[in-house]
Amino acid sequence: MDDISTGILFALLACLIVISGYFSGSETGMMALNRYRLKHLANNGHKGAKRVEKLLDRPDRLIGLILIGNNLVNILASAIATILGMRLYGDLGVAIATGLLTLVVLVFAEVTPKTLASLYPEKVSYASSIVLTILMKVLSPLVMLVNMITNGFIRLLGIKANHGADDHLSSDELRTVVNEAGTLIPRRHQDMLISILDLEHVTVNDIMVPRNEITGIDINDDWKSIVRQLTHSPHGRVVLYRDQIDEVVGMLRLRESYRLMLEKNEFTKETLLRAADEVYFIPESTPLNVQLLKFQRNKQRIGLIVDEYGDIIGLVTLEDILEEIVGEFTTSIAPSLSEEITPQGDGSFLIEGSANIRDINKGLKWKLPTDGPRTLNGLILEHLEDIPESHLSVQVSGHPMEIVELEENRIKLVKVFPPLVK
Repeated sequence: MDDISTGILFALLACLIVISGYFSGSETGMMALNRYRLKHLANNGHKGAKRVEKLLDRPDRLIGLILIGNNLVNILASAIATILGMRLYGDLGVAIATGLLTLVVLVFAEVTPKTLASLYPEKVSYASSIVLTILMKVLSPLVMLVNMITNGFIRLLGIKANHGADDHLSSDELRTVVNEAGTLIPRRHQDMLISILDLEHVTVNDIMVPRNEITGIDINDDWKSIVRQLTHSPHGRVVLYRDQIDEVVGMLRLRESYRLMLEKNEFTKETLLRAADEVYFIPESTPLNVQLLKFQRNKQRIGLIVDEYGDIIGLVTLEDILEEIVGEFTTSIAPSLSEEITPQGDGSFLIEGSANIRDINKGLKWKLPTDGPRTLNGLILEHLEDIPESHLSVQVSGHPMEIVELEENRIKLVKVFPPLVK
């Protein structure tokens, strides 16, 4: 070293600091990459992404290579700085060189390159992967030796070294990814994706048409009444039963009944029953994502929901599940919901007690609790723990509510105000 001029040593020191900055920036850039975007680019043939993906297949080797290179460079830079300090300031130069080198390395070989790499991880990683791939081949024996020692030490600590990173996302993590997509995914599409993820948390009895609202035809009625109900039904399918809904005998497609009407000699109760499809029953606790697949597998579009005792408690259709994903197929608030909710001039809403809480939340962007009762009537009764005998006012989940109309043992009409601002 004594034969090397001071100017050359300064030049070598500057080069070493640049190389140290390269290793520091490469490490940060590689670790800051979006792994899913990287996989997408690699699958589409991006050469830089393919190189980086190959390096990241064994992150222990990549980190080992970068740290070997970085430490060798920093140690050599420290030695050169010590020589320069002693040449210029004698023994005091060692302390001066140590302090100055620490500041220079910190600013120019650590903070600055790592900050730039975190801001532009793809540009840094794809470019540096060329040199790192070459170094990995040249220094592979040394890298493997260091990794063997390191992994052996890790095993002594009782920790299993897992080289394959777990890139799988849970539904909650995927929900966060979708929400953070910003303008990359249109808001409408984000809502649909979130709704699909939420299907597993919603069961068929959360969206069902309640038993008392099921449109059906009692096959024991007189024939003229049956024909009149068929011709005036607003639905594509109706339930056929005897005396009560639990004695269901079939599900009739109105299109099939119209076909039978054209064949006057064939249009009787017997032919109507023969034309009816077998009823498809669904357990009440079935999640929507499961039921959607079952509808597809069984080629069904409608089913009756039964409780643990086998009693019919409601009805659900394929359209109901699809509306949970894409929203109502009608404009504004759904007709059924608009009939149950009436806006008032003071900002409140008159809501029928039978209105479904989830529908209220979706239509009015509220957050009434949905983990208990499914109707507004049930929610208020649960809160009161009693059936009110007269009109009264309560506050449920931050919403002031005034019971407007009672009918027998249920709340028929409620005046609900938006949630109070805390």
